[in-house]
Amino acid sequence: MNEDNPIPQGKRYSVDVGGRTLTIETGKYAKHVAGSVWVSYGETVVMATAQASDTPIQADFLPLTVEFEERHYAVGRIPGSFMRREGRPGEKAILSARLTDRPIRPLFPKGFRHEVQVLLTVLSADQENTPDILGPIAASAALMLSDIPWDGPIASVRVGLQDGRLVLNPVVQENSQLDLVVAGSRDAIIMVEAGAQEVSEDQLVQALEFAHRAMQPILELQEQMRAELGKEKFAHVPPAKLDAETQAALYQRALEKGLSNVLQTASKGERSAALDAFSEALLDEFVPSQEDGSVDLERRKLVAEAFDEVVKQELRRLVLQENKRADGRTPQQVRPIWIESNVLPKPHGSAIFSRGETQVLGVVTLGTGRDAQLVDDLGIETEEPFLVHYNFPPYSTGEVKRLRGVSRREVGHGNLAKRGLRAVLPSRDEFPYTIRVVGDVLESNGSSSMATVCAGCLALLDAGVPLRKHVAGVAMGLIKEGDQAVVLTDILGLEDALGDMDFKVTGTRDGVTALQMDIKIKGLTPEIMRAALYQARETRLHILSLMEQAVPTHRAEMKPQVPRILTLKINPEKIGGIIGPGGKNIRALEELGVEIDIEQDGTIRLYSTNAAAAEEAKARILGQTAEAKVGEIYEGTVTRITNFGAFIEILPGKDGLLHISQLAQGRVEKVEDVLKLGDKLKVKVNKIDEQGRVDLIRPELEGLVAPRKPPVRR
Repeated sequence: MNEDNPIPQGKRYSVDVGGRTLTIETGKYAKHVAGSVWVSYGETVVMATAQASDTPIQADFLPLTVEFEERHYAVGRIPGSFMRREGRPGEKAILSARLTDRPIRPLFPKGFRHEVQVLLTVLSADQENTPDILGPIAASAALMLSDIPWDGPIASVRVGLQDGRLVLNPVVQENSQLDLVVAGSRDAIIMVEAGAQEVSEDQLVQALEFAHRAMQPILELQEQMRAELGKEKFAHVPPAKLDAETQAALYQRALEKGLSNVLQTASKGERSAALDAFSEALLDEFVPSQEDGSVDLERRKLVAEAFDEVVKQELRRLVLQENKRADGRTPQQVRPIWIESNVLPKPHGSAIFSRGETQVLGVVTLGTGRDAQLVDDLGIETEEPFLVHYNFPPYSTGEVKRLRGVSRREVGHGNLAKRGLRAVLPSRDEFPYTIRVVGDVLESNGSSSMATVCAGCLALLDAGVPLRKHVAGVAMGLIKEGDQAVVLTDILGLEDALGDMDFKVTGTRDGVTALQMDIKIKGLTPEIMRAALYQARETRLHILSLMEQAVPTHRAEMKPQVPRILTLKINPEKIGGIIGPGGKNIRALEELGVEIDIEQDGTIRLYSTNAAAAEEAKARILGQTAEAKVGEIYEGTVTRITNFGAFIEILPGKDGLLHISQLAQGRVEKVEDVLKLGDKLKVKVNKIDEQGRVDLIRPELEGLVAPRKPPVRR
């Protein structure tokens, strides 16, 4: 260290997590920002910065943005793009940003309108300790140290289930039945994201409790940091609200005018129209026009915002006190369901799943190995043969909006549906297609991601994909006031907006395959989550029964337009011959109308919508790569004649010697007396020497001619 330029000393805090050291460092880097930390776990390092605007903005929502940025230098690589710099975030980065956004969002003060930006940057990645679970920890620590009002801390951990044992932050996930990410506070669980191999509800609850206990030391560490280094939180002024007395009078008057009946209108469109008319009449009553016809717009705005709270209050009261929901259902009821399969003639598989006023068109396309998606996850390049894409167009909610590309929500919902369906897919050896599932939401009034799971499953079966089991999904909600809590089955969009939880569960009859939870309160207890899981299971079994009745199993014969796949295995040493000089041989095969994928282990897959063309290509490849076997009889062709025998081509490019002594039962003076070039005859492989040379005999003369010496080769 140079005494004239001393390196500033930050403060480091460390704790053991899963047998590895988690370190949070602050006060040394990025000091202009309100809060910044470096979080290290193994050789993975994530930096988080948190900054809020000086003044609030005019908005009716929390203006929070969370960005997750991956730097290729973190794995010692230069980006492969044309510009050689990082571009827009990939799907993995978007999902990682959502893992941080969801648990920190509910802990900001109600009515907080300062813009907040949390940036997470992956500075180093060791490919063992994943940076996604460090994001919530780093964001929490940065917010705790900053002057931004926030009711943390939170922490996050990953839990695996390997050989029946729960593992904290597993390094290897290949053999795990569970990939569970949990974020929580000291007292409750805030966010859950999971993919599973039909894990039971009891196992999930155990894993959730295990995760919550494991994160406590991380929370204690952040509280220590806050006590020692945290800045004083700045004061913020919540938006103006209607006074309590007028608010109470507004609620009372709304009840007198029949708000409860309006809220229980079954149809979303009719309910919205009725509620708008009801609101206008109530606003006119509480904010009447002046004698000159003018209206106090500021006052009317406050009353309108207060009426939104009245609606929320009454909806929640109806559930908690009268067991009534917005569309008249009880908390445990699922909406009416209808299913239609094979709705589109040309796509490989299609289905409609409609539940209440939520409707999804599922469409499946089966492609070749070349259609697999190339994924570059910070230096690890893999091919993804299973794709699920979720589309949420504005017409699905009766709105007009600009189409601005795929939203983060669409990416997240698609990934959830993918996790739910992946658990029942056949193996690649059994079904070597690239599979793309598209869920187009045609109507949406709650739980469209879970309808996508159902529609996707049905479309896969319609395409002929041999799924191991049917998969269904359902979204659960929650209304909680004090110690009273009611779990809602199959929530509406209104219940999602005004309730406390969106808890999505997918699974088969035998267990859960995916789980996602978003909440708006400060956390949930394991008891509430247990109740939600078991209530979801009952609903899932009901939906599965309807799906199994509609589409009992996969299509026995795929549609004619689906590419057929033939698989064969050759000696890897012969791959070069199949490709040929400059690709000449493989191009000749592809001219038949066949796509060919060759793997390094010698596995060859042929794809074609023309079955005859695929069989022809297969025959040619087998002919080019077949190897002679002792005792096998072949139909051969004379290709060369010498004074000691004839060379017979028994396989493409492979010949053997039929010695002159084996041509006939008597003595043969000249080979030409018996054979000529181009003659065809049956020959049998007598032996193959160490150099691969083949000795032939005529099967009809076997045992009738005298033994001879080994062949002499030129």
